[in-house]
Amino acid sequence: MPGRTKRFSSYDITGCNRDCWFLKPGETRVLADIKGPGRINHIWMTQHHHYRECLLRFTWDHAAHPSVLVPLGDFFCLGHSLVNSFQSLFFTASTHGNNQMNQGCALNCYAPMPFREHALIELINESPDEEHGQYFYIDYETFDQPLPADQLYFHAEFRRENPFGGWGHEIPVNVPEVDIPNKERRAWSNNYVILDTTGCGHYLGCNLSVTNFQGTWWGEGDDMIWVDGYKWPPDLHGTGSEDYLNQAWGMQPNAFLRNGSSIFEGHTGGYQTSYVFHAENPVRFNKSIRVTIEHGHANHLANEMSSVAYWYADQPCPAAAVPPVEKRLRVMKDNRGHWHNPASAQVTSKIIPAARDMASAKKAWKNRKK
Repeated sequence: MPGRTKRFSSYDITGCNRDCWFLKPGETRVLADIKGPGRINHIWMTQHHHYRECLLRFTWDHAAHPSVLVPLGDFFCLGHSLVNSFQSLFFTASTHGNNQMNQGCALNCYAPMPFREHALIELINESPDEEHGQYFYIDYETFDQPLPADQLYFHAEFRRENPFGGWGHEIPVNVPEVDIPNKERRAWSNNYVILDTTGCGHYLGCNLSVTNFQGTWWGEGDDMIWVDGYKWPPDLHGTGSEDYLNQAWGMQPNAFLRNGSSIFEGHTGGYQTSYVFHAENPVRFNKSIRVTIEHGHANHLANEMSSVAYWYADQPCPAAAVPPVEKRLRVMKDNRGHWHNPASAQVTSKIIPAARDMASAKKAWKNRKK
């Protein structure tokens, strides 16, 4: 479809070189306000900090709700307010300060974002006391003809459990004590939720961040995806966290086009961000989709977990609400190297009650450790 290429950017309209926009604490700025039909093809952003304090908010066709609502860094597959250079199919990052916090970093998104009537791209600075400086490009096309009827709207949402409410965090993975059944409604209810939405469309993929409190392997959790409602087994059932992320035998320090580690815990003292994209194997749904993953086998672990789900839908759907800023900042270590996770920073939607087999597993592990 022939179109006209255009751009919104932070360039200095006076002709000078002060090309950065500054947002006061609590301020929302409109980065792009576009009349459709059109399609955003590329977003570039760079900044020095506030990767979790700032939110990106995208609203399509004057909807009453945003379809994208994600912390700035996490949207581009960089969790924990850390930056690192990596390349993937839809997102890239480039920085001099690899595996560091609050460093300058160039961020790119290449996921196509069509819209029929209107696109509103906003940046929100939720830092309580610091000004935020932002450079950006938003490259887009507008069209004279309506978009094809089968064009879908881009969506992204952020979720977090800090800590995940696992029932046996003292027990490591891959020991006999935790090898209990996790299936049917127990799995549906207890697994970590990456995406839970209604409508018609396809799931594109996700990034998943883990703060590894326990210090051993945080995976072994099977991915389970339900399409158009509950049934057992689910429509897609996997074999382990790293398997769903298209790696094996743990995660490795690499970043490929469709999967990888944008942040590798072996380089960061326990912070991991992984991503996987279903570019050639999208998960299609007609009524609803629920994308979940165990945290440790049968959800026994209790590390911090955050995620961003990406999907397309035939109508603008609401993105999940994000936790307040104080409950989405990265968990830090104290000067002795111990994790410091105060109650005021925690957000746990559910603590899994220890069923009889879980209680027996905990008792067996305690007896073994005597």
